[in-house]
Amino acid sequence: MSAYWLPRSLHPAAWWFWALGLATAASRTTNPLLLALILAVTTYVVVSRRSDAPWALAFRMYLILGAFIVTMRVVYRIIFGGGEGDNILFTLPEIPLPAWAAGIRLFGQVTVESLLGGAFDGLRLATMVICVGAANALANPKRLLKSVPSALYEVGSAVVVAVSVFPQLAESVVRVGRARSLRGSTEKGIRTFRAVAIPVLEDALDRSLRLAAAMDSRGYGRSGALTGGARVTTGAFLIVGLAGICVGVYGVLDGTTPRYLAMPMLAAGVVIAAVGMISAGRRVHRSSYRPDHWRLAEIVAAVCGLAAGVLLYRSSTVDPANLNPSLRPLTWPVVDLLPAVGVLIAVLPAWLVPRPAYEMEEQAS
Repeated sequence: MSAYWLPRSLHPAAWWFWALGLATAASRTTNPLLLALILAVTTYVVVSRRSDAPWALAFRMYLILGAFIVTMRVVYRIIFGGGEGDNILFTLPEIPLPAWAAGIRLFGQVTVESLLGGAFDGLRLATMVICVGAANALANPKRLLKSVPSALYEVGSAVVVAVSVFPQLAESVVRVGRARSLRGSTEKGIRTFRAVAIPVLEDALDRSLRLAAAMDSRGYGRSGALTGGARVTTGAFLIVGLAGICVGVYGVLDGTTPRYLAMPMLAAGVVIAAVGMISAGRRVHRSSYRPDHWRLAEIVAAVCGLAAGVLLYRSSTVDPANLNPSLRPLTWPVVDLLPAVGVLIAVLPAWLVPRPAYEMEEQAS
């Protein structure tokens, strides 16, 4: 077990499974105490196990984005229909609207129930966004691209480039700001934005061009021989399989869908999509250098995150009232033992997985 604790970077998919499990847990509740616990767990794990790589610098920006989401949801409730409930907090001058805008109200009475509803919904969405930001901060996007199945290399490359843009922009902002400080720049306000925006965008464009040139020089996405009929069959399998997965996931998450329809549809979609991916993977030939293997630490991280999502899902079927506190009438949020334990399980990777290898991470970048 001594080799287990040697510093190394975990497989990026393990961190994504962990983060998606927490995001799933957040999607099942509007309880602010549980959402705050999920945020605390996510932040603690990121601070404990992130490296000093460029993509790890963007987590702070995701926290700022989450605060912006909550604020905008509350402002939206104040502007459009903040009068639901009996406890009036304050009253704003209402703007009359024409008859064709019936049902829409601008300003007017603002109640405590409406503001809390907007804050709870915004906090849930912000928590899910921050969980995705945690995956971006912990997972190496370049290694994630290498782990994408051959059948999804086109979609995978687009997704990986998209999720890595935000961290790269954050790194560019920090680097440009440091360079301006070394030059003795004292500009503030809009002038600073104008002076920073152009270098940051130029740096991001240069990085994109270098990445595209490196992928092209390595023959990334080289296609093999595949007949027209095989292409049509493969595409049909993928479309039908993915549609079945979407219907099955919706049926599992929706409480009104019969159980005998949701799980069979999900299982059939997974099988059909797997057959399509195997068939599509035959047309792409990629060489593999130092394949990424899953070890015990990756399994521990992924299971801890997925356990949080599973336990919150089970809690929503047993006691949904505490997961979604009532606003009419107003009730104080209460946290049950099962969902709290489920969220706290997700903090275990902060101690049960090895620390990242900082120097190796920089060389790999």
